[in-house]
Amino acid sequence: MKGITAGFQWMIFMIAAAIAAPIAISDLYHLSPAETALFMQRTIFVLGIAGFLQGVIGHKLPIHEGPAGLWWSVFTLYAGFVGVLYSTNIEALEALSFGMLFSGVLFILLAFFGIIEKLARLFTPTVTLIYLLLLVLQMSGSFLKGMLGITEAHPKMDPIVALLSLVVIILTFSFGRTKILWLRQYSVIFALILGWSLFIVCGKSISPALQEHIFSLPQIFAFGLPTFDWGSLTTAFFITFLLITNLVASVRLMENILFPGQPSEPKRYRRGGFVSGINQLLSGLFSAIGPVPISGAAGFVAQTGEKSRRPFLLGCILTALIAFFPPIMAVMATIPAAVGYAVTFVLFANMLIMALKELKKITTLEEERYLTIGIAILTGVGVMFLPADALSDLPAALLAVLNNGLIVGSVIGILIEQYFIFRKRRQDTKE
Repeated sequence: MKGITAGFQWMIFMIAAAIAAPIAISDLYHLSPAETALFMQRTIFVLGIAGFLQGVIGHKLPIHEGPAGLWWSVFTLYAGFVGVLYSTNIEALEALSFGMLFSGVLFILLAFFGIIEKLARLFTPTVTLIYLLLLVLQMSGSFLKGMLGITEAHPKMDPIVALLSLVVIILTFSFGRTKILWLRQYSVIFALILGWSLFIVCGKSISPALQEHIFSLPQIFAFGLPTFDWGSLTTAFFITFLLITNLVASVRLMENILFPGQPSEPKRYRRGGFVSGINQLLSGLFSAIGPVPISGAAGFVAQTGEKSRRPFLLGCILTALIAFFPPIMAVMATIPAAVGYAVTFVLFANMLIMALKELKKITTLEEERYLTIGIAILTGVGVMFLPADALSDLPAALLAVLNNGLIVGSVIGILIEQYFIFRKRRQDTKE
């Protein structure tokens, strides 16, 4: 019973964190309500399968898969190309399906030749600290807007939503710090359900959309057969290498929680990269959003103390199975975004603590590494504050990369640190 409840908690957490992306993308591509529901169904199904495959044959850690922010940004960019490079929105989506298929093949090749393992070595405590700090800073704006009820349709704060979000934050924090073990282990699910209930009572939750079918199988190539496109191929090439940074960072963070003080397992990255390739192929096959291991899983495990892999795998199975039942998916889609943001806000606060702990691991070249952190953080945060259209004249592939402060800052951190390490080795050789 305990394992089932923990698995159910994983399932709700995974779905609550994933429903925003397909809804937002569907709106950009002007999909009908029925098409939006099916797009969400396929995305949730792929995420459940992706997490299960990673947990069984991939990195074998309790890290759930979510819609990759990088793919989300690419979908957003390509929506702007409709009527310019692509005659219809469906044509753009077909090109993106091809890009995800190409990314899957490239992921598998990089894993096969051991390149992912080599890239994993670049994630030192310094780079991990930079990645974590930038991740928390990048997400903080979205969290705050979501908890205040600020959306494109409603640009002003909703006082009731803000107050309810504060209550959910307090509940999540209190449950996670209580001495009652069972309440602490299931703090996320209790906070989500209670928060959801409060929003319903206060009239701040929507009713589930009516569904025509009780049972429905996810459709393959729902938007049509993928079409070869040089633009999406180039974009997917760059995106794949950047997705590797997400994979490595998420695995490294979870290893620090599950196996503190132990060296990282190199083969874990190869297996994780290989399965990530399969997951990208599944996304292209089912016309969904490309997944990536979510770093927030580390905050979830730190909050609940649930480190076992079995409940996680059960949660992935439940997530995939629920996608077959549109009425249940419709109910899950009514979880207010503010509730998800409020709960995740506390989880990311735990990740900030992890980031600060990484400072203790910096024992060599301290001054140079602190300088590296400063430059990388300043650059990454600076990119986050750039106007949305500041880099709009750049090619789509570069735009997807340079618009992401997390990626820009992390890559700059890696390059500067490797420069200092190379210089130190050179000096040691001369001496």
